[in-house]
Amino acid sequence: MTTVPTYPIAVSVHPTRETLGQAAGALAASILRQALDQHPRATVMLAAAPSQAATLAALADAPHIEWSRVDALHMDEYLGLEPEAPQGFGTWLERSFLRRVPGMSFHRMRVTGDPQADADAYAARLPAGPFDLVLLGLGVNGHLAFNDPPARFDDPQDTRVVELDGVSRQQQVDEGHFATIDDVPRRAITVTIPRLLRSRHVVASVPGAEKRAAVRATLTAPIGPDHPGTALRTHPDVAMFLDHESAPR
Repeated sequence: MTTVPTYPIAVSVHPTRETLGQAAGALAASILRQALDQHPRATVMLAAAPSQAATLAALADAPHIEWSRVDALHMDEYLGLEPEAPQGFGTWLERSFLRRVPGMSFHRMRVTGDPQADADAYAARLPAGPFDLVLLGLGVNGHLAFNDPPARFDDPQDTRVVELDGVSRQQQVDEGHFATIDDVPRRAITVTIPRLLRSRHVVASVPGAEKRAAVRATLTAPIGPDHPGTALRTHPDVAMFLDHESAPR
């Protein structure tokens, strides 16, 4: 039996969601600058959620990043929405971040009506090597992207069509994206946990009291599929930014 190495997560706690975002965005900017100093281009994988807004705003305002040399991807997309529905994750990122960083190449996940073909097409679009940076959060149930519990830590695929957990769907209502849970799509395409963690650096922005239990489990629960966030402890370079509301007491 192979033992998977584990690593401590670098955790910092900040007074507010805004100061959390400033600190996380500053680290993300530093990582991208370093990547661009060493390579012709840099790749960043983005989560699309209100928890990421302050971090992305700080990153967009960061100086001395040559955005024309950055490729951005995103980690999930609903199935069953209209292409330009405001709840779509690609649409959210274009509205909240990409308009502020003109020149960056954004590789948007397309949903054409054949879910498996769309998932395969996005897998083919991912870079052959590791991402330089992944910016992510934690779901209320601890999910990473839409890898709900029980999550596959050894998934052989880079992308997957998934059925959404009821807790994940309710989170979308609670965050104001949909009026009722019946309005939330039941399926999505997600980048899998092994592919997300094939990255040189991971920056996790996790504000809000509703995430406190997920943070606690991520940091202290046994590593395994019931708590997807615990997979972060198998990566050697994860920085987690919390605010006073999300930090476990």
